[in-house]
Amino acid sequence: MLAFMLATALAAPVGLRRLADVDAVDLGSAAKFAVLSKAGISTVPPSAITGDIGVSPISAAAITGFSLVKHSDETYSEAWQVTGKVYASDYTSPTPSEMTTAISDMEIAYNDAAGRTTSDETTVQSYADVKAGLIGGTTFTPGVYTWGTDILFPTDIYINGGPTDVFIFQTSGSVKAGSGAKIILEGGALPKNIVWQVAGFVEAGTTSHLEGIFLVKTFASFKTKATLNGQVFAQTAVTLDSTTIIKP
Repeated sequence: MLAFMLATALAAPVGLRRLADVDAVDLGSAAKFAVLSKAGISTVPPSAITGDIGVSPISAAAITGFSLVKHSDETYSEAWQVTGKVYASDYTSPTPSEMTTAISDMEIAYNDAAGRTTSDETTVQSYADVKAGLIGGTTFTPGVYTWGTDILFPTDIYINGGPTDVFIFQTSGSVKAGSGAKIILEGGALPKNIVWQVAGFVEAGTTSHLEGIFLVKTFASFKTKATLNGQVFAQTAVTLDSTTIIKP
């Protein structure tokens, strides 16, 4: 009987007591981008990105490995690894001002996500330091989650909720997905409603799979053949290696 109770407790999803829905994080003009960075985007081909990518305030010279071909009006470039457009701060007007706004909106979204409280449980259900950041095998239901540690998952994790449910994951550390580890969505949960606010960096291990919008204070690194259904916004650089990113 004790063994059964322990097994049930270990298998139970985190966040069963949702008190109210969580408000979505508004990305503003940054929402059009699959990848947005202040310090550069590099790829080891072949990567495959569905959605626009862009950099600012750094110039297009910091977008490497893409073999950019500038459009005739010089407001954007194209690349065979990008199903979308490539923007940079040094392209022809109105791109510079639009990129400045997109970066500002990215930072506003980061601060919004970071500022979501985990103490006002009369408004939303919230959870602190689940499993001390070692979350492999965990199922998450809608709510706000916060950690004062790195978030590590060497094995799969599960996000369970409906198509309008919002999940916000906050950490003052970094997020590290082990090689082959996956974020698996259940119950109709959508990547556009999953936000990861990361004060450190994001590292997606070889062949790992991520879901959601990653708002990253420093850099994001995707190892060989890592994949993302979602978006990544980094306040330093983004590095890709045969990476697939599909914007929701």
